[in-house]
Amino acid sequence: MTAAPLLVLCALGPEVWALRGGDWRGASGGPPVLVRTGVGRRRASLAVRRLLTAAPGGYGAVVVAGFGASVAPGITPGDVIVADGVRDAEGNHYAVGSGPALTRALTVRGLTAHTGVHHTADHVVRGLERRALHLQGALAVDMEAAAVLAALRELRPALPAAVLRVVVDTPERELLRPGTLPAGVRAWRTLRATVPALVDWHLRNDRPDRDRPAPATLHHPTSSTLPQEAS
Repeated sequence: MTAAPLLVLCALGPEVWALRGGDWRGASGGPPVLVRTGVGRRRASLAVRRLLTAAPGGYGAVVVAGFGASVAPGITPGDVIVADGVRDAEGNHYAVGSGPALTRALTVRGLTAHTGVHHTADHVVRGLERRALHLQGALAVDMEAAAVLAALRELRPALPAAVLRVVVDTPERELLRPGTLPAGVRAWRTLRATVPALVDWHLRNDRPDRDRPAPATLHHPTSSTLPQEAS
């Protein structure tokens, strides 16, 4: 049986551009399918549901990747934050079992990587709100990942998934506006440099002698140019 390719979801065009030029040699299932979903939970949800419905068995794993913000002090632009869990604005929490393995793959490749919870917000998070999210256990904030994991849980619960964000702003150095990327060149290069680690992670998941990782689970609140690309 032919291995299925990796599906990589990004909110922004520059994120797709960075990943498209990475070293995907040896990727399981061939070149990945890179998709720009647009910003926000609604667009991300519509995109992944459309893709999974159109090709129910078409992907070997799903990665949500791109730029993001740290909500924890001491993390610098260009660091990578890998999710071991993602929560949304309603307090739902999705466990992501791939976090430790992907973090190891990144550090082996010489990147500075952290593992922790990502919070998916509906707006750009600033100031005191960012501090509050960190006090609640988050390391990073994005605007799409929880929606993707919710769709996977409904449509393909056994499909391996991973979430990573390259830090472009921190509590000490916040974005002036959503379209501004301080340290953007460094973050862009780092995102491209994550590709070999993504290849390694996907290959390990596709080996027949290895167990599949646990799929993302939901906990309700208690209180080179790639030929396969879509947009």
